[in-house]
Amino acid sequence: QLQLVESGGGSVQPGGSVRLTCQASGFDLKAYGVGWFRELPDKKREAVACIDRRDGRIYHQYRARGRFTISIDYVKNTVDLQLNNLRRDDSGVYYCAAEEELGVVSGECPRDWSYDEWGQGTQVTVSS
Repeated sequence: QLQLVESGGGSVQPGGSVRLTCQASGFDLKAYGVGWFRELPDKKREAVACIDRRDGRIYHQYRARGRFTISIDYVKNTVDLQLNNLRRDDSGVYYCAAEEELGVVSGECPRDWSYDEWGQGTQVTVSS
């Protein structure tokens, strides 16, 4: 059974940091493109960062640049998202996603509908 399980969310003050971990089981992340998404108030999911399956290149979307870092550990079969210098508008449910053989086109992370495998999400709340 293919499964993704996120952990590491919680409450943090503005300017603080949190590290999210997504553990994959039942499949090997080496064969998958992966991404982290944040759920918006209207329930849409915006891409935060992603990794191209074809060459392992990492992409951070506008919100994440300079503050967030995605990383992958093929031994542990995990993909992490380090969030630094958090702002109140970074709050939300963060999801990891995976799709077999998924690549990145023109530096834009694939949209949510490109992914079939999703975790249950982990809440990040930024408040003072």
